[in-house]
Amino acid sequence: MRAGRGGVPDGIVLVTDRRQAARPLGETVRAAVDGGVRWVLLRERDLPRNERLDLAGRLRAILAEVDGALIVAGPDPLGGDAVHLTAAEPCPPPDLGLVGRSCHDRAELTRLRTEDYVTISPVFPTPSKPGYGPPLRAAGLARLVARTRVPVLALGGVSTVRHVEACVAAGAAGVAVMGAVMRAEDPGRLVRALCSAAGRQAPAAPVAGRWTR
Repeated sequence: MRAGRGGVPDGIVLVTDRRQAARPLGETVRAAVDGGVRWVLLRERDLPRNERLDLAGRLRAILAEVDGALIVAGPDPLGGDAVHLTAAEPCPPPDLGLVGRSCHDRAELTRLRTEDYVTISPVFPTPSKPGYGPPLRAAGLARLVARTRVPVLALGGVSTVRHVEACVAAGAAGVAVMGAVMRAEDPGRLVRALCSAAGRQAPAAPVAGRWTR
């Protein structure tokens, strides 16, 4: 993998949800990439495989312009080499270039084997994570970060600069953001602010829809 330090997701990781997107998903992802995103986690697990495969190809093309990387939710990498598994999906994980897993508590963290990173959630209140208990908040996130050997992405209800700062202060390598960016009228502007809060330098503004180094 190319993006991030040592090939592991960090900074702001965009999680897709076309149902929440205020504009076509490809446009939202491009705006977020222009704003500084270098990692995108493709969900859309309800799509037929052929449609999801096509979408993965289109998003990889956008990310390739900035040396970014696409991670696919589920054990099927859709032609790539990076997946993100739920807590219940195959263990040990598949032998791929990058494997992440969703965790929610200490018990799930103890079951990690060869995963490269984890998401820990829910950190803040969010309607997309019902059934996983009360939000951890920054203090709970910090306790779980201390229990794992792999980099952690904070997930769940992360939508503001203050949220990102709290997660980074708790020891997270980055944050995974979905709804706030999907629903944003100006995803690029929001992502720039979040990247800055995560300690990542905001990129130059795009010119004529292309990336400017």
